Order: sequence, then structure tokens, then C-alpha cells
Amino acid sequence: MQTIDIRTLQPSRSELARLVPRASTDVAAATESAAALIDDVRARGELALLEQAEKLDGVRPPHVRVHASEISEAVRHLVPQVRDALESAIERVRTATRAQVPAGSVTVIAPGAEVIQRWQPVGRVGLYVPGGKAVYPSSVVMNVVPAQVAGVRSVALASPPQKAFGGAIHPTILGAAGLLGVDEIYAMGGAGAIGALAYGVPSIGLDPVDIITGPGNIYVAAAKRLVRGVAGIDSEAGPTEILVIADASADPVLVAADLVSQAEHDELAAAVLVTDSPELAGAVAAEVERIAASAHHGDRVRTALAGQQSAIVLVADLEAAAAFSNAYGPEHLEIQTEVPGEVLDFIDNAGAIFLGAHSPVSLGDYLAGSNHVLPTGGQSRFSSGLGAYTFLRPQQVIQYDRPALEAVSRAIVDLSTAEDLPAHGAAVTARFTET
Repeated sequence: MQTIDIRTLQPSRSELARLVPRASTDVAAATESAAALIDDVRARGELALLEQAEKLDGVRPPHVRVHASEISEAVRHLVPQVRDALESAIERVRTATRAQVPAGSVTVIAPGAEVIQRWQPVGRVGLYVPGGKAVYPSSVVMNVVPAQVAGVRSVALASPPQKAFGGAIHPTILGAAGLLGVDEIYAMGGAGAIGALAYGVPSIGLDPVDIITGPGNIYVAAAKRLVRGVAGIDSEAGPTEILVIADASADPVLVAADLVSQAEHDELAAAVLVTDSPELAGAVAAEVERIAASAHHGDRVRTALAGQQSAIVLVADLEAAAAFSNAYGPEHLEIQTEVPGEVLDFIDNAGAIFLGAHSPVSLGDYLAGSNHVLPTGGQSRFSSGLGAYTFLRPQQVIQYDRPALEAVSRAIVDLSTAEDLPAHGAAVTARFTET
């Protein structure tokens, strides 16, 4: 891993942003290809999806829409330990997600004048579960549960067909969806799947959705950018990131294990340690090498750790560490310091924050109860992880009686006149004009 030493610097916010290690991935580079795939699906529907699967996934699924019997069979054949773990994850995520649903309220502005605040779920969502280098039944849980807790009535799920299963979706993903009661599932992946969710494919009974969520590769991210406006999206997810703030009290073995845990996702995964202890930095570097040498995905891990997106960053103190982290805006932030809460006070930007040695990112990936669909690429500066609120729209309901409206009618006329919109005022005074 490269070392970035900023102990003697006092960088501004913009200078910190330039020092942040990032992979050189540009969603815009995939836009043209993604647009062509989406247009193809809009023009030719199911046939386009089948041909894209054959070309891009290496297999042509027997049918795009998964039969109900396949879902039931997948649930029956879940490995018992995996089923137990999924059911535990579902319950924990459901419990934590319920806290994200705001209560409605009524604000009395004046006698007879009320503004009612309510939160309405969208009617239909499309949830994307990636394939590729790993199998992600946990992502089924993280996408579906918040939508259900929010009260979404219609859920469609898409995941790429798998060559190893004859063009079917991975059975563990199907089983996880079945446990959650999802019965509308499509074997389709990539940009074409995003286009299908956004615009619909009538021949297979796929109606357009209101919001599309879930992570994916650069083509999925580009497709989500392209359909935004036709459907809402959660974010343009990129390669996973972990940033660990640690001091001399941290255990280098645990820090290294956590860095490697995220590096095994992808060659572009980012693993960053920020510390004020050169001794810890050296110890973590040695432990990372040792763990990577025997890791199951060792080549992938070593590539990710050697990439320009991964680094050990030396800072003058923990306040400087927090400033660097805020400039980075990590997807996952771990704070392994003597008093993690003191560092947390300086943190503004992060997708999810893990405090202390016994709260690793892996916990959040599966069983913490938190959601693991999180903003990447610095997007935590302006967006949040997936939650029930992703699928909710705040609405204000206005209810005035006659005396309450009459009390503000003169002010409405004055403002509408000032804006040269006299019909606005007239719409109010008409209610008090004798006929």
C-alpha cells in the first residue's frame, strides 16, 4: 500500500480533496454503451434482454420472468444455516429500519389553519441485486426490507442470469427473495435491466417502477444516471470503500483484517488507513501483507491494496484524521481509537460509521441491523445510505377554514400584486365576494 504523509501540512478543504486516493473510474465513460442497451430494451423488450444476457452474461435464460415454482423451490433448498442467518438479518434490519419512518404531524398555524405533514410511500420499486464476482443474498435483504417497512405495495427484483445455473438467477438470491415474499423477479442484469425497470416490458408483465435501488457495476451506475427523471434512484454506486481512523491503541491485526475484508470485493475496492501513529502504520502494513498472502481471493486483494485508491495516510493528530475522512466521505468509516466517540464528534461525511474494535464493517454487511447499500465515491457528502426514507415522499396537506383564509386574504392580494400575478389574489377574494 502506498503511504501518504501529510503530518507537516495544513491543507485547505480543496487541497485535502486533491490528496484523497481514488480509483480512476468515470461513470460517463460507460454512458454511451449503457444508453444503447437501454434503447435496445425499449425497442425490442424481452428479446433484447435475452440477447444481452447471452452476450454479456454468457448465458441465455430460458425465460426472463422467474416462475413462482422456481422461487418456492429455492426457498425449500436454502442451506439451513444460511436460511437461519438470512432470517436473523431480515429481522434485525427490519427492527432498525422501523425507526426511519417518521410519524405524521399536524401543525396549527392559527385557529382554523392547519398544515398536515404526512409521509407517503411510492407505489412501485425496482430492486437490483448484482451478480459478478460474488453472490449477494444480503443485498436482497438490504433492498427489500426498507421498501416493505416504508409500505411500498409493489416490488420487482432483478438479478443477472448465472451461467453456472443454466441461465437462472443464483438460487440463494431467489431463496432470500422468497423468504421476504417477493414474487416478481426477473433474470436480467446490467444497464438493460435498469432500462427495463424504468420503462417497463409489457410482454413479460413488467410495469415501470417509480424508484430503482441497489448497487452494480459501472454500466449499472451509468444506466441509473440515464433513467433518473423517468424513475428515481438511490445513488450511482461504485466500488466499495473502507476508511479506518486508528491511533496507537488499535490492534494492527484487526485493522488489517478489516482493510482486507473490503479489498476482497473487487480489484477497484478502496482500503484506506488514516492514523497519527507511524508505529501502527508500519504494523498494519506488515499484517496486510501477511493476511493477503493467504487470502482466498489473494490476487484480487493484492491488486486492490496496491491500487491508487488504497493508502496508509499519516496525519498529525486525530482531528486531522477526521478532516481527511470528511474530505474523502467514505462509504464505510471505522473508528478504532482509544475514545471513538471523541473522534465521532468531528465526523460529518460517511455512509455508515462503525465505532470501536468490535464493530467491523463485516457486521454491517450482514447482521448489525443497519443497511449496507451506501453511497460511494464521496457521495456521502450529500446523500445517505438506503433506508425506509428512500421510498417515502413527504407531503404537506393544507386545510384552512373560511375565517382562517379571510385572515390572510389581504396579504395574499398584496403579494400577488407585487409579483404581477393578480389572478392569484382574485382566486382568494372570489371566496368572499357577494354574488
